[in-house]
Amino acid sequence: MTRKNKDRLFTILYHALILAFAFLMIYPLIWMVSSSFKPTNTIFATAANIFPEKATVENYIHGWKGIGKTSFFTFFRNTFFVCIINTLGTVVSCTLVAYSFARLKYKLRGLFFSLVLLTMMLPGEILMIPQYLWYNRLGWINTYLPLIVPGYFATSGFFVYQIKNFIDSIPRELDDAARIDGCSYYSILTRIMLPLIKPAIATVVIFSFLNNWNNYMGALLYLRKTEKYTVSLALKLFCDPTSQSDYGAMFAMATVSLIPIFFIFLTMQRYMTQGIATSGLKG
Repeated sequence: MTRKNKDRLFTILYHALILAFAFLMIYPLIWMVSSSFKPTNTIFATAANIFPEKATVENYIHGWKGIGKTSFFTFFRNTFFVCIINTLGTVVSCTLVAYSFARLKYKLRGLFFSLVLLTMMLPGEILMIPQYLWYNRLGWINTYLPLIVPGYFATSGFFVYQIKNFIDSIPRELDDAARIDGCSYYSILTRIMLPLIKPAIATVVIFSFLNNWNNYMGALLYLRKTEKYTVSLALKLFCDPTSQSDYGAMFAMATVSLIPIFFIFLTMQRYMTQGIATSGLKG
């Protein structure tokens, strides 16, 4: 066998292995989407069959009606509200903090940045009880404030670190030239830095929105009334261990809940790839 044939065989085997691994990774998603078109009483009976024998949209109709008097549209509206408001605060606060670490000079800057990085090493489970007690004293339980307000205080050390590294890759000569023209630190940030760090900001928007969209534990801890539930928490309402569970409606609404995430990735994938690829570079 010639060297060319060996390389061709290796390429074929490599791509076949990658495709098989990719199929294994997305198989649960494919099974969930397929099961959403099956009658509820046949989902697990025909679990080995990927495609439904008789497709139906009853699960989507029934699931969209929601639970009790609360339609699933209400849960989507609540989730979009939390995600958009929290993501906006996260982007603004993390950008300001990252810019201060990257460009401003003040005492204990290195110490403060180290403390921000240390927060990334704290498991969320450690903070659950102290935060709950704190929010309870503030009267924030059964409101969206615990899910929104922390985003306005740059509580995500990873986002701060990512934006700071992206700003560090921008030549400081641009700052000096702008300062000679009379620009303040605020003008440099808004007129020069923000247009240049769009990929990093897009990455923060995507992951912040995704984290808030999938935030099940936060909604479980702080939300009490059904009409205030987010999508991640509302999906569990279809699964009742004390009575019959409607898995078809649950899979259907879970499939619908993936649409905003796919839309964001499709529309902002270019910025996300660029932001991840260049955020670790140094100027």
